[in-house]
Amino acid sequence: MDQGTRPKHAPISGVVVVLLVDFLASKKSWGWMKLAQGASNFKHATGLLFSKVMGSGHDGGFGLRPSSTHQGLVLLFDTLVNAQVFLDSDIAVQYKQHAREWWSSTLVIDSSRGEWNEASWAPTDLAKEGLTGLSKDSTLVATLTRASIRPASALAFWRYAPQAQADLSNASGCMLAMGLGEAPLVRQCTFSVWRDTQSMLGYAQGGAHRTAIQAAYKHTFFSESMFVRMRVLSMAGVWKGIYYPPQPVTTPLEMAHA
Repeated sequence: MDQGTRPKHAPISGVVVVLLVDFLASKKSWGWMKLAQGASNFKHATGLLFSKVMGSGHDGGFGLRPSSTHQGLVLLFDTLVNAQVFLDSDIAVQYKQHAREWWSSTLVIDSSRGEWNEASWAPTDLAKEGLTGLSKDSTLVATLTRASIRPASALAFWRYAPQAQADLSNASGCMLAMGLGEAPLVRQCTFSVWRDTQSMLGYAQGGAHRTAIQAAYKHTFFSESMFVRMRVLSMAGVWKGIYYPPQPVTTPLEMAHA
C-alpha cells in the first residue's frame, strides 16, 4: 500500500472505488482465499492509499447470519486515473470472472467524519481531478458508515441494529444497500446509494436509524467510527437482479431489471 511518508494521523483523500461481489457457488473458495489475503491482494496497485476486503451477511444483507459468497471491497486511490486503472486491472477482472453478480463504482468524497484504522478521510480535490463542473444536484449520493463496536456493547448494539437496517433496505430513494463486516459482530460497515440527498437525509435523520445512532453515542458503543458522504462518478454491473448500465452517472438513472 502506497503510504509514502504520510504522517500517521494525516487525512487521506482521493477517489473511492467500491466493488460488490456475489461469487459463483463453484468459486466461493477463491473468494474466501481473497478475503483471507485482504490488503495483500492489491499491493501492486498504483496510488492505493487504503483498502478493505469485507464479508457480508446472508444475501448481502445486515443480519448476523454470514454469507459464504458475498463480499465488498472499499479502496481509496490518490487520483481518478489510478482508480480507473485499477478497475481494468487483472485482479479486478478476476473478481468479475468469479462472480454471479458484480457491481463497481467510482466516487468522490464530499464530507467525512471520524476514522477508520486511525485514518481520517478528507473531501476529494475536484479541481485536481478536473471535476469542478460536477454538480451536487445531478449526481447520485452514496454513504459509507463503519464502526468498531466495543465487545462489551455488542449485544446492546445489535438490539438496535435490525430495525434500522430493515428500514434502510425499504427506504424511499435507496437504490442499493449492502451490509459489510471486517469481523463478526464488532466491526461493521454499511454502503448505500441514493437517488438524491433528500432521500438519504430522510433515512438518516428519522426512524430507527436515528434512534440507533443516538443510543450508540449516548452509551459509547463504538471505540472508533466513520461516516462518509460521497457522490457517484460512475457505476456498472448487476446487483440483486438490477442492471446498472456501464456509463458515467451524471443524472439519476432509471434502473431496469436484468
